[in-house]
Amino acid sequence: MKKLPKEAFIHDQRLIQRTKSFFMERLSQELSLLEVQAPILTYQGNGVQDDLNGTEKPVTVQSQTLDKPLEIVQSLAKWKRQLLARSDFDVGSGIITQMRAIRPDEEFLSERHSLYVEQWDWEKVIADDDRTLDYLKDTVEKIYKTMLETDHVVAKATLRDSLLPKTITFIHTEDLMKQYPDLTPKQREQEACKEYGAIFLIGIGGELSDGSIHDGRAPDYDDWTTGTDQGRYGLNGDILVWNPVLEDAFEISSMGIRVSPQVMQQQLQIRGCEHRLNYLWHQQLMAGHLPQTIGGGIGQSRLVMFLLQKEHIGQVQFSVWPEALEVAVL
Repeated sequence: MKKLPKEAFIHDQRLIQRTKSFFMERLSQELSLLEVQAPILTYQGNGVQDDLNGTEKPVTVQSQTLDKPLEIVQSLAKWKRQLLARSDFDVGSGIITQMRAIRPDEEFLSERHSLYVEQWDWEKVIADDDRTLDYLKDTVEKIYKTMLETDHVVAKATLRDSLLPKTITFIHTEDLMKQYPDLTPKQREQEACKEYGAIFLIGIGGELSDGSIHDGRAPDYDDWTTGTDQGRYGLNGDILVWNPVLEDAFEISSMGIRVSPQVMQQQLQIRGCEHRLNYLWHQQLMAGHLPQTIGGGIGQSRLVMFLLQKEHIGQVQFSVWPEALEVAVL
């Protein structure tokens, strides 16, 4: 076990907490979000659980006092939308939570992948006519503004230069595919982040003109089929930055305008998942009982790891790792 001097440990912990608190406070102000407590469990089979890109399997839990099987949440996209409906939030307002989850289906544990997930999960009510690419971009720019402000705070505290460019660049997955047709999606992200420093990659989950998909996204989650302009589709995306320590593209957030009843039905059909329309949550959406929303998740440890220029996510969070993996533990 590696030892870290007490002074260095205390310094890092205080800086981690300061970074998280500042970012969450500023993001809540920018997007008009109210902090609420997040659940860790959901009932199995009610449709509230998210399957992210469609391959992850949630952790099941059996309670001695409840006769229904439970699952640890993987994200809170559907739960947040239910809460906004139940509490009758106004258009332009929303919620933010500090979600804790376990995702055991990570293909491998690395310097950026942990079984333990902690993220800011946020959701905001929008009007029907806000379901546009312009509204999505405006929201991304507000999030990026908060990232910039947090970067400046950490830069001042650690006597380093700012890491982030002044602006974020918007790129559609279709355009990135055409620019780098011979590269894999991850290699394309690397090239774009290296060039621009920070990008918002639009259109995650939908089929591109060459028949490929840049990356998976659940069909009842974000809108990846609505047409925008010039043959482009999708009202969702990922925020990625260039990580100078890892010398690689680094995902900070996935987000998007959520599915409308019509869009969800279409995307479920594309993925062959029409059976989900029998779930309670999906029936609520189809009946018009859930508001139109925009939302996403922002990785807490990811953002802190990036801003503090750490080499491994294990330096900013406590999790479990293979014995063979050398981790510079806190």
